[in-house]
Amino acid sequence: MPNAFSGEFAVEATGLKKTYGETQALKGVDIRVRTGTVLGLLGPNGAGKTTAVRILTTLLKPDSGEAVVAGVDVLRDPNRAREVIGLSGQYAAVDEILTGRENLVMFGQLYGLPKSVARQRAVELLAQFGLTDAGDRILKTYSGGMRRRLDLAASLIVAPPVLVLDEPTTGLDPRSRADMWQVIENLVADGTTVLLTTQYLEEADRLAHEIVVIDHGLVIAQGTADELKTQLGGERLDISVSESTDLAEAEASLQRLAARWGVENAEVVVEPHTRRLTVPYPAGSAGLMQAVRDLDSENLHPTDFSLRRPTLDDVFLQLTGHAAEEGTGSYE
Repeated sequence: MPNAFSGEFAVEATGLKKTYGETQALKGVDIRVRTGTVLGLLGPNGAGKTTAVRILTTLLKPDSGEAVVAGVDVLRDPNRAREVIGLSGQYAAVDEILTGRENLVMFGQLYGLPKSVARQRAVELLAQFGLTDAGDRILKTYSGGMRRRLDLAASLIVAPPVLVLDEPTTGLDPRSRADMWQVIENLVADGTTVLLTTQYLEEADRLAHEIVVIDHGLVIAQGTADELKTQLGGERLDISVSESTDLAEAEASLQRLAARWGVENAEVVVEPHTRRLTVPYPAGSAGLMQAVRDLDSENLHPTDFSLRRPTLDDVFLQLTGHAAEEGTGSYE
């Protein structure tokens, strides 16, 4: 069980600003994470989310603003704040020449635990993360997923009430990613509060109770995944064409049809590698047959055709103008 925190919000940051030279990484960001929940912090590379994480975890001082984690003022008492925050970054911080058990004991001692207590916590965490059988193997023999689990275990050595996960599943295969999701869900069920940054929107959709989207140093949207999808409005029509050479003509046809459907300045999303195109379709399933007739009137004969609700990918694209994986700046 994590160390208890009983306040309504385990993380509260107000007016965070940070400038690097002439670049404003944060322009006045507010973040609140309700105790015992997961907040997904989303944004493209260069949006400012990693800068925010570094401030909240005492690794960076803001130019202005306030931050309180588990009741501790991060700026005024950073040493105390580090006692209530667990941090797992984008890259595993474990030592390759040590065993899994030795890594955990080392982290425990770095946190000031007596060696006997650190050893006991290592036993508990190896079991919790399914690493008992691998506990006495050196890290060089671990898979990427095992290393990420051990890194997460190390961040929990003193059972902090708040856990900050900065893109914890980057580079993992789908099975290892799903395993990590289950671990995170179990931690939250036990009372841990999680601040999660990710560029995998399905990850945020599954794990986050609430989502904050940052772009160009500003919060541009927040709410639950369903609220953000609802704000986007309408359903999406997906079609696939047989040849890549058909994409340009299909895009022009869909733009004409969108105007006919009453969607002004509709953006047609084109995925060349899958030969798929997506456009807003406000009529919903009731107008599906009309959509088929309209496609036929444009001499469009898709190889695949479907109607679906907006996803977080659609939300992200609408809000930022590009996909989650696309980088847009030199700062994070």
